[in-house]
Amino acid sequence: MPAASKHQDLIDRIARALLAADLRLVTAESCTGGLIAATLTEVPGSSLWFEGAFVTYRLSAKTRMIGVPERTLDTFGAVSEPTARAMAEGALVASDGRISVAVTGVAGPDGGDPVTPVGTVWFGWGLKDPEPRCVQTARFELEGDRETVREQAVTIALEGLLRLLDPV
Repeated sequence: MPAASKHQDLIDRIARALLAADLRLVTAESCTGGLIAATLTEVPGSSLWFEGAFVTYRLSAKTRMIGVPERTLDTFGAVSEPTARAMAEGALVASDGRISVAVTGVAGPDGGDPVTPVGTVWFGWGLKDPEPRCVQTARFELEGDRETVREQAVTIALEGLLRLLDPV
């Protein structure tokens, strides 16, 4: 089943809210490798509300493409609240998007440690109003194999966007 079809209702609600508010969405993705953007753009007409995506898998890409400070990465690591926050804000600075979602984590099967085990994923949701700022962050400990962690991360990212757009 294509990713968008299992998220169709959620994406439709996000699209309606983005269009009603005249906002364009940008993503900054690490462990999902562009899966959020791919899911969103499977929907015809997404160019009306989807600005683009930054896939910043490596530390250098996070710094170069969306301006995550090296000291943030050195001090807190790639999988952290400050990095998710900086990614959400940086995607807004580096694009014409007015709302962002960022995700950074350890999808596995390797790469975890006792502090940041496999399945740890940080999210950041940002707004440009008029200055870019991260308005929400969240940490999740997801279970399952690599594909399952990444799929769960897409769902969480989309649900967070909808909460930000329509907090009722």
